[in-house]
Amino acid sequence: MRSVRKLIVTLLLAAAVPAYAQVDAPPSAPATAAAPARVPWSSMSSQQQQLLSRFQGQWDSLPPQRQQALASGSQRWLGMTPEQRGAARDRFQRWQSLPQQQRSEVRQRWEQFRALPPERQQIARENFRKFRNLPPERRRELRQEWQRATPEQRQQMLQQSRERRLQAAPHGSPPGPRGHRPEH
Repeated sequence: MRSVRKLIVTLLLAAAVPAYAQVDAPPSAPATAAAPARVPWSSMSSQQQQLLSRFQGQWDSLPPQRQQALASGSQRWLGMTPEQRGAARDRFQRWQSLPQQQRSEVRQRWEQFRALPPERQQIARENFRKFRNLPPERRRELRQEWQRATPEQRQQMLQQSRERRLQAAPHGSPPGPRGHRPEH
Protein backbone atom coordinates (compact mmCIF):
# COMPACT_ATOMS: atom_id res chain seq x y z
CA MET A 1 0.00 0.00 0.00
CA ARG A 2 2.79 2.45 0.83
CA SER A 3 4.38 2.13 -2.59
CA VAL A 4 1.04 2.93 -4.18
CA ARG A 5 0.59 5.86 -1.81
CA LYS A 6 4.14 7.03 -2.41
CA LEU A 7 3.59 6.76 -6.14
CA ILE A 8 0.40 8.75 -5.92
CA VAL A 9 1.92 11.43 -3.69
CA THR A 10 4.88 11.86 -5.99
CA LEU A 11 2.68 11.83 -9.07
CA LEU A 12 0.40 14.46 -7.69
CA LEU A 13 3.40 16.53 -6.66
CA ALA A 14 4.79 16.27 -10.16
CA ALA A 15 1.42 17.14 -11.66
CA ALA A 16 1.02 20.09 -9.33
CA VAL A 17 4.38 21.67 -10.12
CA PRO A 18 3.70 24.86 -12.04
CA ALA A 19 4.72 25.32 -15.62
CA TYR A 20 7.90 27.14 -14.75
CA ALA A 21 9.11 24.00 -13.00
CA GLN A 22 9.44 22.47 -16.44
CA VAL A 23 11.98 25.12 -17.41
CA ASP A 24 14.89 23.13 -15.96
CA ALA A 25 13.38 19.72 -16.67
CA PRO A 26 14.59 17.73 -19.65
CA PRO A 27 12.10 17.56 -22.50
CA SER A 28 9.73 14.63 -22.26
CA ALA A 29 10.03 11.60 -24.45
CA PRO A 30 8.97 12.20 -28.03
CA ALA A 31 5.34 11.49 -28.71
CA THR A 32 4.50 8.54 -30.90
CA ALA A 33 1.87 10.53 -32.77
CA ALA A 34 2.47 13.33 -35.26
CA ALA A 35 5.23 15.78 -34.44
CA PRO A 36 3.98 18.66 -32.28
CA ALA A 37 3.54 22.01 -33.94
CA ARG A 38 5.64 25.03 -33.03
CA VAL A 39 4.00 27.81 -31.03
CA PRO A 40 4.70 31.20 -32.61
CA TRP A 41 5.70 33.82 -30.03
CA SER A 42 3.17 36.20 -31.54
CA SER A 43 0.33 33.73 -30.97
CA MET A 44 0.57 34.09 -27.19
CA SER A 45 -1.14 36.80 -25.19
CA SER A 46 0.89 39.73 -23.94
CA GLN A 47 0.53 38.34 -20.40
CA GLN A 48 1.98 34.99 -21.50
CA GLN A 49 4.80 36.76 -23.33
CA GLN A 50 5.58 38.79 -20.23
CA LEU A 51 5.58 35.66 -18.06
CA LEU A 52 7.87 33.87 -20.51
CA SER A 53 9.98 36.91 -21.42
CA ARG A 54 13.23 35.19 -20.44
CA PHE A 55 12.66 32.79 -23.35
CA GLN A 56 11.88 35.41 -25.99
CA GLY A 57 15.37 35.51 -27.50
CA GLN A 58 15.61 31.74 -27.77
CA TRP A 59 11.93 30.92 -28.38
CA ASP A 60 12.39 29.91 -32.03
CA SER A 61 15.22 27.53 -31.12
CA LEU A 62 13.21 25.69 -28.43
CA PRO A 63 11.80 22.28 -29.40
CA PRO A 64 8.08 22.39 -30.27
CA GLN A 65 7.20 20.20 -27.25
CA ARG A 66 8.93 22.68 -24.97
CA GLN A 67 7.16 25.63 -26.59
CA GLN A 68 3.80 23.92 -26.12
CA ALA A 69 4.56 23.02 -22.51
CA LEU A 70 5.63 26.56 -21.69
CA ALA A 71 2.68 28.13 -23.52
CA SER A 72 0.08 25.89 -21.89
CA GLY A 73 1.79 26.17 -18.50
CA SER A 74 1.80 29.96 -18.69
CA GLN A 75 -1.88 29.90 -19.60
CA ARG A 76 -2.63 27.68 -16.56
CA TRP A 77 -0.55 29.99 -14.34
CA LEU A 78 -2.43 33.05 -15.48
CA GLY A 79 -5.72 31.33 -14.72
CA MET A 80 -4.77 30.64 -11.10
CA THR A 81 -5.93 32.64 -8.12
CA PRO A 82 -3.26 34.28 -5.93
CA GLU A 83 -3.76 31.48 -3.37
CA GLN A 84 -3.27 28.82 -6.03
CA ARG A 85 -0.15 30.56 -7.27
CA GLY A 86 1.25 30.69 -3.73
CA ALA A 87 0.60 26.99 -3.25
CA ALA A 88 2.19 26.26 -6.64
CA ARG A 89 5.28 28.27 -5.66
CA ASP A 90 5.54 26.26 -2.43
CA ARG A 91 5.28 22.98 -4.35
CA PHE A 92 7.89 24.20 -6.82
CA GLN A 93 10.30 25.09 -4.01
CA ARG A 94 9.81 21.62 -2.50
CA TRP A 95 10.41 20.13 -5.95
CA GLN A 96 13.61 22.17 -6.40
CA SER A 97 14.87 21.05 -3.00
CA LEU A 98 14.66 17.37 -3.98
CA PRO A 99 17.93 15.72 -5.01
CA GLN A 100 18.20 15.14 -8.78
CA GLN A 101 17.92 11.36 -8.35
CA GLN A 102 14.67 11.73 -6.43
CA ARG A 103 13.28 14.07 -9.10
CA SER A 104 14.16 11.49 -11.75
CA GLU A 105 12.33 8.83 -9.73
CA VAL A 106 9.29 11.08 -9.44
CA ARG A 107 9.28 11.68 -13.19
CA GLN A 108 9.58 7.95 -13.81
CA ARG A 109 6.69 7.20 -11.44
CA TRP A 110 4.62 9.91 -13.12
CA GLU A 111 5.20 8.26 -16.51
CA GLN A 112 4.23 4.88 -15.03
CA PHE A 113 1.05 6.41 -13.65
CA ARG A 114 0.20 8.05 -16.98
CA ALA A 115 0.70 4.69 -18.71
CA LEU A 116 -2.02 3.11 -16.53
CA PRO A 117 -5.49 2.70 -17.99
CA PRO A 118 -7.87 5.50 -16.90
CA GLU A 119 -9.73 3.13 -14.54
CA ARG A 120 -6.51 2.27 -12.69
CA GLN A 121 -5.56 5.96 -12.52
CA GLN A 122 -8.93 6.72 -10.96
CA ILE A 123 -8.47 3.95 -8.39
CA ALA A 124 -5.03 5.32 -7.52
CA ARG A 125 -6.42 8.85 -7.13
CA GLU A 126 -9.24 7.62 -4.91
CA ASN A 127 -6.81 5.65 -2.73
CA PHE A 128 -4.68 8.77 -2.39
CA ARG A 129 -7.70 10.83 -1.31
CA LYS A 130 -8.67 8.20 1.24
CA PHE A 131 -5.13 8.09 2.62
CA ARG A 132 -4.91 11.88 2.91
CA ASN A 133 -8.20 11.94 4.81
CA LEU A 134 -6.85 9.57 7.46
CA PRO A 135 -5.62 11.08 10.73
CA PRO A 136 -1.86 11.78 10.64
CA GLU A 137 -1.18 9.12 13.27
CA ARG A 138 -2.94 6.44 11.20
CA ARG A 139 -1.01 7.49 8.07
CA ARG A 140 2.25 7.19 10.04
CA GLU A 141 1.25 3.73 11.30
CA LEU A 142 0.43 2.55 7.78
CA ARG A 143 3.74 3.88 6.44
CA GLN A 144 5.66 2.10 9.19
CA GLU A 145 3.72 -1.12 8.63
CA TRP A 146 4.58 -0.99 4.92
CA GLN A 147 8.26 -0.23 5.58
CA ARG A 148 8.58 -3.17 7.98
CA ALA A 149 6.89 -5.60 5.59
CA THR A 150 8.84 -7.98 3.39
CA PRO A 151 8.18 -7.91 -0.37
CA GLU A 152 5.97 -10.99 0.03
CA GLN A 153 4.00 -9.35 2.84
CA ARG A 154 3.61 -6.21 0.73
CA GLN A 155 2.20 -8.25 -2.14
CA GLN A 156 -0.21 -9.89 0.30
CA MET A 157 -1.27 -6.47 1.62
CA LEU A 158 -1.91 -5.26 -1.92
CA GLN A 159 -3.91 -8.38 -2.73
CA GLN A 160 -6.03 -7.94 0.40
CA SER A 161 -6.68 -4.33 -0.59
CA ARG A 162 -7.82 -5.43 -4.06
CA GLU A 163 -10.12 -8.04 -2.55
CA ARG A 164 -11.67 -5.49 -0.17
CA ARG A 165 -12.24 -3.13 -3.10
CA LEU A 166 -13.93 -5.92 -5.09
CA GLN A 167 -16.13 -6.81 -2.14
CA ALA A 168 -17.14 -3.18 -1.73
CA ALA A 169 -18.15 -2.90 -5.41
CA PRO A 170 -21.89 -3.03 -6.11
CA HIS A 171 -23.11 -6.57 -6.65
CA GLY A 172 -23.76 -7.44 -10.23
CA SER A 173 -21.11 -5.04 -11.50
CA PRO A 174 -19.01 -6.84 -14.06
CA PRO A 175 -15.29 -6.94 -13.29
CA GLY A 176 -13.33 -4.32 -15.18
CA PRO A 177 -9.81 -4.61 -16.56
CA ARG A 178 -7.43 -6.77 -14.54
CA GLY A 179 -10.19 -7.92 -12.24
CA HIS A 180 -11.24 -4.43 -11.11
CA ARG A 181 -14.88 -3.51 -11.04
CA PRO A 182 -15.79 -0.18 -12.56
CA GLU A 183 -16.56 2.58 -10.09
CA HIS A 184 -19.97 4.20 -10.19
